[in-house]
Amino acid sequence: MSEPHVIISLEAERIPWGGQEYVIKTSFGPLSVFVCGDQRKPALVTYSDVALNYMSCFQGLFFCAEAASLIFHNFCVYHIDPPGHELGAAALSSDEPIPSPDDLATQVMEVFDYFGLQNAICMGVMAGAYILSLFALKNRERVLGLILVSPICRAPSWTEWFLNKLVTNLLYFSGMSNIVKDAFLKRYFSQELVNSDSDIVRACRRLLDERQCINVMRFLQCIHQRRDLTSRLKKLNCRILMFAGEHSPFYEEAIHMSKELDRRFTALVEVQACGSLVTEEQPHSMLIPIEFFLMGYGFYKPVRYSNNLLCPTSPLSPPCISPELLSPESLGLKLKPIKTRVADYNDEY
Repeated sequence: MSEPHVIISLEAERIPWGGQEYVIKTSFGPLSVFVCGDQRKPALVTYSDVALNYMSCFQGLFFCAEAASLIFHNFCVYHIDPPGHELGAAALSSDEPIPSPDDLATQVMEVFDYFGLQNAICMGVMAGAYILSLFALKNRERVLGLILVSPICRAPSWTEWFLNKLVTNLLYFSGMSNIVKDAFLKRYFSQELVNSDSDIVRACRRLLDERQCINVMRFLQCIHQRRDLTSRLKKLNCRILMFAGEHSPFYEEAIHMSKELDRRFTALVEVQACGSLVTEEQPHSMLIPIEFFLMGYGFYKPVRYSNNLLCPTSPLSPPCISPELLSPESLGLKLKPIKTRVADYNDEY
């Protein structure tokens, strides 16, 4: 493969850990990969959802000091943006065929090959979770573990099919209109957060304005043609940690997926009062489950919080963890399903 086009991202100056953007030529077109950290460390590979890139999909989690300390102490992070979703992306050609989910999974494999990654832990959100799950099914020896946020594994339901068709047509005829942005916001966040018009919602609206409509449309059309992976899920032999927002339109999809996976290696964390994009809406709720998940691989750095307590103080986080999770067989090998308990925490105080 030819040398990639390497860019020092202007955004890197505003990112605590810095990084480099690589635009890599793949069999299905160029792909942007933003690399953060020491490439001699084990790899953590991420993949974003429709109309999002690594900044708009993962900054809430990765800008969190506790998560940054844990993740960047142990990993080099490879953020894969969907085709044409990177910062400052040009419009893709409408003459090119729409890639299939299998094509995007092949792109992920080519990213692994380019960087010489023998294996990695993969983190995907919604459509990104589907692409990485498909990649894991095709390349089981290269995926050590999966962290899936509001994952999808079946073909679109009739409701999603209709909504995808509607959004695709609106993107084609009227661009990134307020109706389209509202549809994406409902895809990402809980209705309560959308109605609050908070900073995160306003920021997401601005970021959606920056997306090239044809690029968003092509990725949406790609994921719209996905096939059902249910019958193949038990073939996944890696450890899997899933997060499902209580108010996510894909909540039932995550529940279905958790029931089909091998329960010896799977944990589902249900996040209350949250939409699909847990990484942005409630990133603190992910910290303790991810920490215990990574301990199963020997990746661990104690992170001290306020008052030197080894637990998050955010009301968005689980106020306690079952002692069963501390047993050796549970550290990544057999994680117990847990729920965040925001109400319990508020009752205590």
